[in-house]
Amino acid sequence: MDMSDLDIARRFYAEELRAVADLQSEALVRAFAKVPREHFLGPGPWQVFSPGSETDWTTKDADPMRLYHNLLVVIDAERHLNNGCPSFLAFLIDELQLQPGEHVVHIGCGTGYYTAIMAEVVGSKGHVTAIEIDSGLAGRAHSNLSYLSHVEVFEADGGEKDPGSCDAVLVNAGATHPRSIWLDSSRPHGRLLMPLTVTEDTDRGGEGRVLKVIRQPQGFTASFISGVRIFPCVGGRDDEMNQRLKEAFKRGDAKSVHSLRRDRHEPSDA
Repeated sequence: MDMSDLDIARRFYAEELRAVADLQSEALVRAFAKVPREHFLGPGPWQVFSPGSETDWTTKDADPMRLYHNLLVVIDAERHLNNGCPSFLAFLIDELQLQPGEHVVHIGCGTGYYTAIMAEVVGSKGHVTAIEIDSGLAGRAHSNLSYLSHVEVFEADGGEKDPGSCDAVLVNAGATHPRSIWLDSSRPHGRLLMPLTVTEDTDRGGEGRVLKVIRQPQGFTASFISGVRIFPCVGGRDDEMNQRLKEAFKRGDAKSVHSLRRDRHEPSDA
C-alpha cells in the first residue's frame, strides 16, 4: 500500500523521537508513527516552540505536516499550557516498559495525545484510564479518544479517583509528594512515574526531578531518572512539602535515592 506524505512524515517523526530519546520499545515507535497528532490539537495554524526555548511562533499554515517534529504545541496560551515535549514524553512512556494487555493510568491526560500513544502500545486487550481535572481538557480528551474502545476518560482529581489495580501510572504534572492512590492501585511490579517539583509561581509550573517507583514484594524501590520542568498537579501540592523538597534538592544528592518509605519515621541523612 502506498504511503501518503503525512504517513511518511509520521514515520520520520517517530524515528526522530527514537534517536533523541533513545527509545527501546519498538511498539512505542510504531505508536508515534501511527497516532495522528493533529487530531488532538485542534485546527491550525498552531503556536509551537522548541524544547528549552521561551520563544514561540505560529506555523505558517494549517498543514498537519508542521506538527511532525519534536516541538511543543500550545493548547492554552493564557494558562501557559502545552501538549508536552514529544521526545520527553516518549522517554517517560518508554521507562514505563508497557506490555500488551496491561492497564495503564494517565493522570493529567490533557487533550489525550499521549494517552492514545500508550493505548496503541498496550493494544486492544489492554486498558487505559485517563484522568483530567480540568473540565475543558477532559471534554476534549473524551471526544478525541472516543475512537479507542479500550480507553476510559474521567473528569476527576487524579489523586482521589480510584482507577482500580493497574500495571503502570504516568503522572503528567508536578507534585510535591505521591498521592496514596497512586501507590495503592499498583499491582506487584507495577511502575509509577511522577515529577516531584518545587514551585515559586504556581501559575508557571515548577522544576524538579522525575521519580520512578516500582512495587516490590517488600516495598517500593525508587530512583530519579531525569530532570523536569512542568505545570503543577492540582491537588498534589503541599506548601510544607514544597519547602522540604526544595531543601532536599539543594543538597544535590538525588542519585542516592533508592527506595520509597510510606511509614512514619524520623528524618535521617539516608
